[in-house]
This record gives sequence, C-alpha cells and structure tokens, in this order.
Amino acid sequence: MAEVELYDALERFLGYFQAIKARSPLTIREYRYDLILFSRYILLRRGLVKPDQAFNEISIANFDNDLLRSIKLVDLYAYITWLSQERRCAPATRARKIAALRAFFSYLKNKAFILDENVAAELESPKILKKLPRYLSLDESQKLLETVEAGASELTVRDYCILTLFLNCGLRLAELCGINLTNIRGDILTVIGKGGRERTIYLNGACMAALDAYLEQRPKTGLKDPEALFISRLGRRISPKTVQYLIKKYIRSAGLDPARYSVHKLRHTAATLMYKYGKVDIRALQVILGHVSVSTTEIYTHVDNESLHHAVEQNPLSAIRPRQSATSPLPDSDQDEEESYE
Repeated sequence: MAEVELYDALERFLGYFQAIKARSPLTIREYRYDLILFSRYILLRRGLVKPDQAFNEISIANFDNDLLRSIKLVDLYAYITWLSQERRCAPATRARKIAALRAFFSYLKNKAFILDENVAAELESPKILKKLPRYLSLDESQKLLETVEAGASELTVRDYCILTLFLNCGLRLAELCGINLTNIRGDILTVIGKGGRERTIYLNGACMAALDAYLEQRPKTGLKDPEALFISRLGRRISPKTVQYLIKKYIRSAGLDPARYSVHKLRHTAATLMYKYGKVDIRALQVILGHVSVSTTEIYTHVDNESLHHAVEQNPLSAIRPRQSATSPLPDSDQDEEESYE
C-alpha cells in the first residue's frame, strides 16, 4: 500500500467524517484545526522545528507515517497537559480535542489501515463540571423583546423575529442562520442540528406573528442567497457573526450585561422558561432542544430554585411546629437514650 502523508490522511479523514458520519461543517472545521494543532505540537515535542519558528507557522507537510507511528499514549497525555497549562484550554475544549484525536486514530487504524494500534483508544477525557446555565428572567426577556421592537432601523422587524425564535424555540446559532424558506411549513419549522440531525419544532403564536411580519418586509429581489430565511444588508444569508453582534447590541440597549449574556444564553433562557412556566416534560424538552442524551437536558431541572423553595413551603406539614421547647435537655449519651425506652 502506498504511503500516505499525514496531511493527505487528515483530509481523507475529514472527508469520511463529513460524508459518512454526517458531521456538520462546523465540526469538520474544528476537527481540522484541532488535528493540525496536535501535529504541530508533536513536531515541536520531537524537536523537529527551528528554535525561532512561530508555532502557528509550523508546517505539517513533512509529517510522515514513521513519525505518526512513533506516537504513544504518553505523547497524547503530554499534549493534553500542554493544552491545559500553555494554551489555557478549558475542560470542555480539551474534551473536544480529545474526541478529535480518538476519531482520527480510530480511522487511521480501522479505515485507512495506516496504524496497527490505536494509541488513543485509552485516552481519557477531563471531567467536566456541569454548571447551572445562565439565563434571562421572564421580565428581562420581555424587556429585551420590547427594546428590539422599539428600534427604528429597517431591519427591526427581522431582528425582532430572530430574537423571538431564539427565546421561544431554543435554537442554536448555526441552526437559526441555516434556516431556509423551505424549512417552514405552516407552524412547523425543520432545522438541522448538531451532527446533521434533523428535528421538527412547532411554532407558537408569537413566532408565527413575528415571521409573518418579517416575511412581508423581507427583500424579494437582488438576493445572493434567495433560499435563506434571514437576509443581511448585502442580500446574503445572515452570518453567525452578524447575529452575535446584533444580540450583544440589543442586550446592551436593554440595560443588561453583554458580558453575561450571549446568543447561547438565549437558548438557555428558552429552555428554562419552557420548563419553569410551561411545565414541559423533560423528555419533550430534550426533543425540542435536540439533545442526544436526556442527561444534557436535565440541567434545566436544577435551575428553578425559586419554585423549589415555594414547593417546599407549600407542603401542608410546613406549618406544624414542635410543642417541645427547643431548650429541653437531651439525653447525656446514646446509652441514656436507649435506657429511657426500657
């Protein structure tokens, strides 16, 4: 079998991952970045780069199969340590990079037959502590929508529709930007989520009203991406960067802290409000959000501390107080207490 250099193997792997595993373009970009980063680290670790060579300029063109086969599990753990200490990567970021390594080395052994051993098979992921999601309260959400609606821009109706979909449907940023006109059929919205998985979301009255208002004003001619639902000033599909910018702008205008709230926090907000006020079943919420595992969704069951406190206070036994004085003497010992029952 002809020798395949690392770069060619990497591109074939990414092609396989996109075509066969149906990974999203975003995942493919992230994996390419992660694996090139790892390759540069190995070259640096082996002393195969010039001392004054800038890390981001290290070429992987000469990374051959002999070097690839020399990689051991200890090299992988050294890389993860480097990511943590030198690159300051958070546990979630390191976990993604580990997932890329596992997938790549599995491909090299089982699909490309370049390696005889998958050295990443035993590579462990860092423990990721689940943090309670940060979200807007109901009042803050209403204030944000009112702030957008009060705008005087010709794009106000579009922006209001975007915020409404985020806050009512719990969409991811890429999902919203990827919506086409053909994805909407009456009150049914179809989106492509993580891993290329398609899911159906039912639109409520607020979403339908916002969509109707936007579609009346949406440009019809001179568009470079006529199939896209949300159009930029240049007639193209609205970009994630543009959406992030406008969300930050409106959050600031609403008197909220843009450092605390982002586009993804709107997804958390939608999920929390549905669970808190809509009494949505956790399994239904899982489907709406497009989570593969219900354990990911369960984090929203822990955020409603106010309701938990209220529920405990509503216990019919909560009003009962002990008749015995709190200052009554207690038995001197366990032995004394046991003897009192004889």
